[in-house]
Amino acid sequence: MSAVRVTLERQTAVAFSVKGGTGHSTTLDGPAHIGGSEAGLRPMELMLAGIAGCASVDVVHILNKGRQPFEHLSVEATGHRADAIPAVFTRIELHFVATGTLKEDRLARAAMLAVTQYCSAAASLHPDIEVSWTVEVRAP
Repeated sequence: MSAVRVTLERQTAVAFSVKGGTGHSTTLDGPAHIGGSEAGLRPMELMLAGIAGCASVDVVHILNKGRQPFEHLSVEATGHRADAIPAVFTRIELHFVATGTLKEDRLARAAMLAVTQYCSAAASLHPDIEVSWTVEVRAP
């Protein structure tokens, strides 16, 4: 079993520097109403980015293995949150956009496999959280 580790160090009221085990870092900050200063990503944005990033890495891997030619991949992630505390994600939507000559059905299959089978971050979510995806292929 492997472990993932991050270290957070408080910088200002509710802003933290975040350093991963890989040595890379980012800044996390809370909202203004609790003392945040918009100095970094909010925790739920960081969580959503992790899910989108994990799925995107898997999509790229699947497309490469399937020899699907693409030049660029982006994903827009939208997390819908409950109107209660805690304001958990209730639904997450991922929209994958690839530029290249790949077939849309191959991108759709890669996205489905990434989200439902391979993405560790999505698999770590509570089962009540619906994760959906759409795809789009744009000509180069």
